[in-house]
Amino acid sequence: MKMSLRWFGTGHDSVTLKQIRQIPGVEGVITTLYDTVPGEAWETDQIKAINKEVKDSGLKILGIESVNISDEIKSAAPDRDRHIENYITTLKRLSAEGIDMVCYNFMPVFDWTRSDLAKMRPDGSTVLAYNQEKVDAIHPNEMFKNIDDDSNGFVMPGWEPERMQKIESLFHMYESIDNDTLFANLKYFLEAIMPTCEKYGVKMAIHIDDPVWSVYGLPRIIKNKMDLNRLITEVPSEYNGITLCTGSLSSNPENNIPEIIRSVKGRVHFAHVRNTKHTAPGIFEESAHLSSDGSLDMYEIMKAFYETGFDGPVRPDHGRAIWDEVSMPGYGLYDRALGAQYLLGLLEAIKKGSR
Repeated sequence: MKMSLRWFGTGHDSVTLKQIRQIPGVEGVITTLYDTVPGEAWETDQIKAINKEVKDSGLKILGIESVNISDEIKSAAPDRDRHIENYITTLKRLSAEGIDMVCYNFMPVFDWTRSDLAKMRPDGSTVLAYNQEKVDAIHPNEMFKNIDDDSNGFVMPGWEPERMQKIESLFHMYESIDNDTLFANLKYFLEAIMPTCEKYGVKMAIHIDDPVWSVYGLPRIIKNKMDLNRLITEVPSEYNGITLCTGSLSSNPENNIPEIIRSVKGRVHFAHVRNTKHTAPGIFEESAHLSSDGSLDMYEIMKAFYETGFDGPVRPDHGRAIWDEVSMPGYGLYDRALGAQYLLGLLEAIKKGSR
């Protein structure tokens, strides 16, 4: 496994490459180009510039999160094929720079949803949290304002203001789309790009839906073991894979995460490893990465990754805001650095057969 940290780029992140470079065991970053429009091709010069910046810091780009899928592709709108061709162009340009993994999602309208970006915990830290009753009380048109108001001035990934200004028209695009239709649109997209992925060696890694149930009636298609196995069966190319996000899967406590990891052996291209704490159905929050701080057995999760031969990038995902750090919610440096050390320690213990 290659330990990484998510980094949003100079001017978009409170965390610097210099700081990340000082975390023992971290080999590289997962990054993106923020100033891009879903559906348009990424410019070669921009890819080269961010790749050089990361290399000059002594790190490596281990993957992109995300080359966002446009709503035209997800909803099979008239511009779908043009947007797919632009996506293919981006994949070729990333490959030319030695970048060979792309994390993406196929969630309509909202890439992820939380009711609170700074819930206070008993230890004084704050975390991202989800409460279904709170979400139900917020009109979809107001959800972006709630997220933006709590973002500490950062642009939250998946909640870009330009897109959220069109929220009513976005909901209209999905009025007649159910789970089966959305999955068919995903399959169409993957079958269109797989020849390019295979030729240029770029692995696609779909992120688990977050949360794994419908929000505001929008469809959800990547929720559990059955969905993941359907995905890799219907599009069998080895370049069609998964971003195995433990936190997203755990939003439904019935998901047995170690079992799921083993069931998709060889098709996990990227791992997001975080712990979450569940207090009631439809209510969960992030926690420190330690097993004792949340509801997940992190040792068993890391053991499943190790025993299935997963050797791709892994990153400590989210965590607490601690020690008065001001950062993009969920992406502070300190708790994620601690998380990286904890996960690496678990991996060493697993290799030695101890717990």
